[in-house]
Amino acid sequence: MDPELPASSPAMSTAGGTDGAPERRLVFAFYLTGHGFGHATRAIEVVRHLIAAGHEVHVSTAVPEFVFTAELRSPGLHVRKVLLDCGAVQSDPLTVDPLASLEKVQYHQTAVVPRESILRTEAEWLRSVKADLVVSDVVPVVCRAAADAGIRSVCIGNFSWDSIYAEYIMAAGYPHRSIVWQIAEDYSNCETLLRLPGYCPMPAFRDVTDVPLVVRGLRKSRSEVRKDLGIAESTKVVIFNFGGQPAGWKLKQEWLPDGWICLVCGASDSQEVPPNFIKLEKDTYTPDVMAASDCMLGKIGYGTASEALAYKLPFVFVRRDYFNEEPFLRNLLEHHQSSIEMIRRDFLAGHWKPYLLRALTLQPSYDGPTNGGQVAARILQDIAVGKKCASDKFNGARRLQDAIVLGYQLQRTPGKDVGIPDWYSLNGTEIGAHPIIENTEKIKTAESCCEDFEILHGDLQGLTDTMAFLKSLSGLTGNELKDSEVQSRERTAASVLFDWEKYANFCLCSEVPF
Repeated sequence: MDPELPASSPAMSTAGGTDGAPERRLVFAFYLTGHGFGHATRAIEVVRHLIAAGHEVHVSTAVPEFVFTAELRSPGLHVRKVLLDCGAVQSDPLTVDPLASLEKVQYHQTAVVPRESILRTEAEWLRSVKADLVVSDVVPVVCRAAADAGIRSVCIGNFSWDSIYAEYIMAAGYPHRSIVWQIAEDYSNCETLLRLPGYCPMPAFRDVTDVPLVVRGLRKSRSEVRKDLGIAESTKVVIFNFGGQPAGWKLKQEWLPDGWICLVCGASDSQEVPPNFIKLEKDTYTPDVMAASDCMLGKIGYGTASEALAYKLPFVFVRRDYFNEEPFLRNLLEHHQSSIEMIRRDFLAGHWKPYLLRALTLQPSYDGPTNGGQVAARILQDIAVGKKCASDKFNGARRLQDAIVLGYQLQRTPGKDVGIPDWYSLNGTEIGAHPIIENTEKIKTAESCCEDFEILHGDLQGLTDTMAFLKSLSGLTGNELKDSEVQSRERTAASVLFDWEKYANFCLCSEVPF
């Protein structure tokens, strides 16, 4: 068995469509954002399968090299340290500074000021390593650099930085909006987006291919992990997982229910913890510890959310402001009965007990696929050898939906919650979320749409997403709001995007990307 490929992972088809030795050794240039380790841990799973198929991968990132070499030991892996984006400025795990993120401290100085130099340097480097394909999670500028070098590019992720920074602009001021426009333009150069479950609106991408959850596999059993930590099987365990940002929180013994143990991730060497808290080693393999715990307390990010879903771990989360990714991942967790929210003031005051006890009553229900690393690697391999990726035939409707949901999200009051329409993030494209619409429903929807709209050219045959979207638009003209208050706000926000006086009952729909 290949030591780089977990026993639970089936062998991957190699270039040319057959198993075994690849027809040609491909070279992948994989760029990773410097924001946290979450992007790196999911990228490792994709890289693992590419290397197992006999290919060469050059990883370019600001994330420390040991994060990759500790997981993958192969002559086919090369790690290059480079900083091309910075993500968000956080003073602690829950607090983002929108202005600093956009301005001097972060993106402007990192990727805007030296832009021409970055484009020139990266294009030359890509040619020098003879890259067959550029993969980005989700560094914007490299999509343009790849285009300049004449190399195709693909992005992978559940969010993009233009959608994150768009909210920052609402708080930091419109003078920074050119940053978002530039990021969106950079993303438009990539061939497709491999979109992960829990995605947020990403209208900048011309094409989308949905893939399953990318999740790290387990190495040890629950009993093995508990034995290593000296914890009895009957003891209730919560894992404390708030990422790598320093917080300075002073944890107290009475915050836990009697008899519980808390495993603390990312604690500093100098941080003191009570006797019922255990500091985990920095090289601890987090998925094993999560699967050996009874619940998790932390902030929502793709890594924590995806692995909580995969291992059916109840997730007690504390919200963070100014991060557009969170509501969509939260929606996915809640849909699968996997999470409850701890109010921030209760978290900071140590009122944890009722939330932790309630978490034990949850019955997480996610049973969708978790082989996204393997699926993504196969798609990347096919694109690298010139195979056409299955196109999103609902592309135009999808991008319009993304734009509307993002616009609706940005109109909310800062710090307030926003309802996400069920037809958006929990539709048929969210893998494992809902069954495909039956033919009878398609026919009814088509007939209803034809009543509300005049089709000037073509028909709606096969465009189920477009049909449903047109039907939703038709409701914006009426004054009767029969649904919930949340939907009323949604419709009100969406309606301001359309000039119904001028374009009443007229809509141009096309499969051509706009």
